[in-house]
Amino acid sequence: MVQINENYLLLKSNYIFAEIDNRVEKYEKENPDAEIIRMGIGDVTKPLTKAVIDGFKQGVDEMGHAETFKGYGPYRGYDFLIEEIIKNDYTPLGIQLDSEEVFVSDGAKPDTGNIQEIFGMDNVVAVTDPVYPVYVESNIMAGRGGQMGEDGRYQGLVYLPCTKENDFIPELPKTPVDLIYLCYPNNPTGTVLTKEQLAKWVEYARENKSIILFDAAYEAYIQEDNIPHSIYEIEGAKEVAIEFRSFSKNAGFTGTRCAYTIVPKELMGFDTSGNSYSLNELWFRRLTTKFNGVSYPVQAAAKAIYSAEGQEEIKELVSYYMKNAAIIRESLAELGLNIYGGINSPYIWVKTPNNMDSWEFFDLLLNKAHVVGTPGVGFGPSGEGYFRITAFNTLENTKEAMDRISGLSF
Repeated sequence: MVQINENYLLLKSNYIFAEIDNRVEKYEKENPDAEIIRMGIGDVTKPLTKAVIDGFKQGVDEMGHAETFKGYGPYRGYDFLIEEIIKNDYTPLGIQLDSEEVFVSDGAKPDTGNIQEIFGMDNVVAVTDPVYPVYVESNIMAGRGGQMGEDGRYQGLVYLPCTKENDFIPELPKTPVDLIYLCYPNNPTGTVLTKEQLAKWVEYARENKSIILFDAAYEAYIQEDNIPHSIYEIEGAKEVAIEFRSFSKNAGFTGTRCAYTIVPKELMGFDTSGNSYSLNELWFRRLTTKFNGVSYPVQAAAKAIYSAEGQEEIKELVSYYMKNAAIIRESLAELGLNIYGGINSPYIWVKTPNNMDSWEFFDLLLNKAHVVGTPGVGFGPSGEGYFRITAFNTLENTKEAMDRISGLSF
């Protein structure tokens, strides 16, 4: 008799975005004439830029000639891409990295979900609340948590509430924790931490021998000064932090799949006897067993992002989506709604009106405006009573969606 991984049975509901898809598909079948505008999932709408397409085509062409054909690539990624990552994303910030500290992957989502595999099962995991569901659910699937309580929290995990009352800035854990998931600019709230605020987390991790898993997928959207683009801008962070970045949202690679993870060589984990081991080496060991790397044409396309032309195109993409964010903010503010984010991120976090719960507001927008967003409760119990709207749709659809919502009465 084949036995299943019973930890999967602890997951009490569908993955939030799958649940949204199910509800929208049902509504569309019942209302075939409805023109739905989707502003829920963080998928981009602008196509790949010219520089990226040119790099992609060149990579594909090279695969068609014996003298330039590529088979299995380096596990960490091709040097030509890793060198560009270091030179363009870290050196300008005063951060020095070795090429062996960069791991090219097929996305920040799989990396943030898979990274827990190199850590022991007895580690105490802390997550912000609300939180990107992958951080929680990957640890539950692995067995680091128990049943979900009536409060919507899984037993065994430490939740760090981010609410209006604390300006969406999580407090340091009151009890020792081992693994800390932080995402800034934040998904879903769109809020940020200053260098001073992030430095407190680095200090905590150093004092407690904890590891910070820092998701920086949206760093390209930072507009204000004193907001760190990398956790390694904080002194000592290379001793306690792993950083995840993605080409999905800044360069439109959601369907192309390319990202990278930084695992500094200074990072150490410990066995039950207190002996230290390199987390860089453990992640590489895991990689060589379970991953064969990102395809050559995709990495060639990613390299093109760092050309002069590619950099200008990315700035235009970010500017385009941030213009959408400004339109959303202004429209919702005029309706008297309390809104957060959308200044240094493409996400707008909305307080639902009239004490509506998150799914009630979802149904209102879907049924009355044919606009889809994401119920805040899908990101954790502290997300109840909030709603996430993304700026990743087209400018035309964004304006239309805001016109529709502005016509509603709350």
